[in-house]
Amino acid sequence: MKSTHSERLAWLLVTAPAAALMGGALTAQLGANPVETITHQSGQWALRFMVATLAVTPIRRWLGWNRLAPLRRTLGLAAFFYATVHVMTWAILDWSLEPTGMWSDIADRPFITVGAAAFALMIPLAITSTRGWIRRLGHNWVKLHRLVYPAMALVLIHFFWLIKSRKLAAASEPLIYAAVVTLLLLARIPKRT
Repeated sequence: MKSTHSERLAWLLVTAPAAALMGGALTAQLGANPVETITHQSGQWALRFMVATLAVTPIRRWLGWNRLAPLRRTLGLAAFFYATVHVMTWAILDWSLEPTGMWSDIADRPFITVGAAAFALMIPLAITSTRGWIRRLGHNWVKLHRLVYPAMALVLIHFFWLIKSRKLAAASEPLIYAAVVTLLLLARIPKRT
C-alpha cells in the first residue's frame, strides 16, 4: 500500500531529531558529555512521540480528522525507535553490554527499573504494529495495545525519578507531561448522553 503525502511528511519529521543527534555526534557538537546528551535527548523524544501518539485519537475525534489515524502507528514506532536508542546508548556506551553491571544498575536504581519495564512493554507494541499482526490478532490486538497506558505511566515515573535523583530544578517538566497525558486519557472517556 502506498504511503500518503502526510505519512511521508510524518516520517521526515520523526527522523529529524535523530538526524540532528547524528549530525551533532559527527561534528562533536553534543557538549562535554555526548553520551549523556544522546541518552537524554533520545529519552525526551521517545516521551514526546508517546504523548503525540496518545494525542491522535482525541484530536481525530474532536476535529473529525479521520486521516490522522495512520499517523498513530508512525508516531508510536518513532517513540519505540527513540526509546531503543535511549536504552542502547545506556547498554552499549555506558555498560559496554556487560550483563552483570546492567542487571545491577536495573536492580539498584529504581528509575532505571521502571524505565526498563516501560521499554519491555513497548516491545510487543512495536512488533505487532504491522497490518499482518492486526489481522492475525483481531480484537486481541486492541487489548494488547492497551499496554501503551501502563508503559506511558512507567515512562513518566522514570522521568520524574530521574529528575528527582539528580536534584534538578526542572522537576516540574515531568509533572507537565503527566498533566498533558492525564488530559489526553480523560479525553478518551466516551461522553454519556
